[in-house]
Amino acid sequence: MEEPEACSVSEVAHMPQRLSDVPLADLVPETRLCNDGRGIDLRSWIGCDGDIEHAIGYGELFWPDFVEQNDCVLYAPFNKDSYLGFMQQTSGDRRAVESVMNHRHILDLFAISDNKPSREQVIYLGRLLKEMWTAKLKHEFPEKHFVVSFPEDENTELWDYELTFYQG
Repeated sequence: MEEPEACSVSEVAHMPQRLSDVPLADLVPETRLCNDGRGIDLRSWIGCDGDIEHAIGYGELFWPDFVEQNDCVLYAPFNKDSYLGFMQQTSGDRRAVESVMNHRHILDLFAISDNKPSREQVIYLGRLLKEMWTAKLKHEFPEKHFVVSFPEDENTELWDYELTFYQG
């Protein structure tokens, strides 16, 4: 039996625009190569190229676990010694401790590879994570107010883009 052509769909779907000023097909250029060069939308691309194990892993990134420690809400798991050290350094400033312990550099979330992301890709992912973490924090801690921060200022290094949250 012959294998179907990879990334082939019977109809080319329109790719929605979400969280980006850049077309999603520019953020995932591989989608343009599919379907004999006619391109495909992201859902079709995932159906062709996706992997359930990666989806499970990304689920943990997009909908992470959070824990409470002495009225601080922290990205789990956390290092208790670091927490105690930051509490001492900041004279118990919960907001400062949460901000530093909960920050994640976008590029630290992935292995270093030859595939260098664009600023637009990093911004899109940062916006998406900000939206999802905001929803998760509100869902788990409805009585608390959080600031989820993803500054989009022009950074000279993509490595400098980071996301954090703290109680406001």
